[in-house]
Amino acid sequence: MQEILSTLPQVLLDGLTLGAIYAVVALGYTMVYGILELINFAHGEIFMAGAFIGTALLFGFVDIGLALNWVTLILVLIFASFLTGVIGVGIERVAYRPLRTAPKLIPLISAVGISFILQDIVRFIAEYKTGNYIVTGQTIFENKIAIPAFSVGGYEVHASAVKSNTLIVIGIAVLIMIVLDIFVNRTKWGIAMRAVAQDRATAALMGINVNKVISLTFFIGSAIGGATGVLYAQQYATINPFIGFILGLKAFTAAVLGGIGNIRGAMFGGLLIGLLEVFAAANLGILTGGALGAEYKDVFAFIILILVLIFKPAGLFGQAVKEKV
Repeated sequence: MQEILSTLPQVLLDGLTLGAIYAVVALGYTMVYGILELINFAHGEIFMAGAFIGTALLFGFVDIGLALNWVTLILVLIFASFLTGVIGVGIERVAYRPLRTAPKLIPLISAVGISFILQDIVRFIAEYKTGNYIVTGQTIFENKIAIPAFSVGGYEVHASAVKSNTLIVIGIAVLIMIVLDIFVNRTKWGIAMRAVAQDRATAALMGINVNKVISLTFFIGSAIGGATGVLYAQQYATINPFIGFILGLKAFTAAVLGGIGNIRGAMFGGLLIGLLEVFAAANLGILTGGALGAEYKDVFAFIILILVLIFKPAGLFGQAVKEKV
């Protein structure tokens, strides 16, 4: 117990950081599913592309002698968000829109195909430019803030430190979630998105341009996914073309856990899975007497997915709906 409590502040911070990343990526899945009932499995690769675009921009700023600070970070976030948003709209236009009336399995296969294409395109470019597809990025805020020691119920919690990057990642991710929630619930376009999600045909009869709303949904979902990729690269420094696959699956699990199609549910699911995963990585060996190590942390997300699908398929905040006939 002492050993678990001693590392608890660091575990909570790391868990919130990872959970915030999962939550924002999960928003992209849940927005697209809410409108098209499509699992956009290419969304993880959009996230990965954002990480590479942001890293390439930072390398470019260093090459031309610009200082890496708040201004450059904001510029990188804006540019990466815009570019990945455009990529998302392009994917929807080319790979999903022609299949909109096809059986649901067909666009799902198309999404998997787009995922592999994006992986290989980024891998080719990275290897061509650097000679290796594994890239160590430029991190901006590396200074650490000390967390003083304190005691809880007679147990001493050791002092630790948190990187400025960690607080920045959490802060920006939370800001993205709040702004998106306000946009969807309080703006004209957000109301149009919810109307299309509820009944696409009726929304079209009410004068809503369904294609525009779907394109906007893909743009926003992909843009925030790309921005999260930049934050991930800042936090963890090393990136590769395959980071979007496993992270995308966990973000999808977060969306299912919260209730696929429910934006606030996706936020909660991402934060919960991040906290559980980091807690497992730090303490699984202690809790199992060394039988299981940190390498089993990934199992947690998928155990959660299976349990949710068995006992509450609609998710924690979702509502079961009857299939339309």
